[in-house]
Amino acid sequence: MAKLQGAFTALVTPMFEDGSIDYEGWRKLIQLQLEGGISGLVPLGTTGETPTLDESPEEEKLIEIVVSEVKQYKEKLAKEGKSRDIPVILGASSNNTKDAVKYVQRAKDMGADYALVVTPYYNKPSDEGIYRHFEAVSKVGMPIIVYNIAGRTGKNISTSLLCRIVELPNIAGVKEASGDINQMMDVIAKISRKKPEFSVLSGDDGLTLPLIAAGGDGVISVVSNIAPALVTELVTKALEGKFDEARDIHYRLLPFFKAAFVDGNPTSIKYAMNYKGLPAGGLRLPLVEVHEEAKKIIEKALKECNL
Repeated sequence: MAKLQGAFTALVTPMFEDGSIDYEGWRKLIQLQLEGGISGLVPLGTTGETPTLDESPEEEKLIEIVVSEVKQYKEKLAKEGKSRDIPVILGASSNNTKDAVKYVQRAKDMGADYALVVTPYYNKPSDEGIYRHFEAVSKVGMPIIVYNIAGRTGKNISTSLLCRIVELPNIAGVKEASGDINQMMDVIAKISRKKPEFSVLSGDDGLTLPLIAAGGDGVISVVSNIAPALVTELVTKALEGKFDEARDIHYRLLPFFKAAFVDGNPTSIKYAMNYKGLPAGGLRLPLVEVHEEAKKIIEKALKECNL
């Protein structure tokens, strides 16, 4: 499988105001992403409110739709004499290793291309426990993206620990959301420069450009829910070494990179999408709509960025 490079959208899960899933909105969102040129899709992650979704039928139906829509879109491109690799990177996380293995197996069985597996959260395992967690999921036999986000899990995957994890089979890359560019560069220096097939993806929209400049491979983006074409262009230009052009897009989007998290995620991006008439809708408790001041900040950023 080719190395992961590009812009990948961490999809919101569209809902109605009563919290039920808007499956047609989900289909429409996926189509908008594909038409916007996005490199790939990441359903059932943090931004998708996965902790509040039912495994069956909700998650299964969401997976079926995204895999089907990507397949149909690629078939349409083929008829036009075009081709594009559009991987589906399915969230497959749990702080129960047995469940994480089950979710990775589900990702494989249902046609996803990669599984995104987060550090076990709340339990706060030792480094050895984290290693064995990834050892267990790696045995399923599909490419794994390690998801490091200490702000949500309570545990940072150090570079030394990641160096051990990447020696396991099927470890294809890392979504680096530590927020620490020095740690990200350490990962590039000690891992991806020695294993060029290993992908280092930013988990923070605002750090995408500096990470690529340092040798990273792209972003798993929240902002691309609302601006897939622009985020894709930023990443493409940066990967091509056209940093002047990439920098222009980065600074155009910078106010919204901040506003998209002003009152949490996915609460802020869902408000922005609703404001722009895109399929996002309601939230499920414990998440609630952003506060009034946040709404003003988001609306102002959308205008500043011409989104």
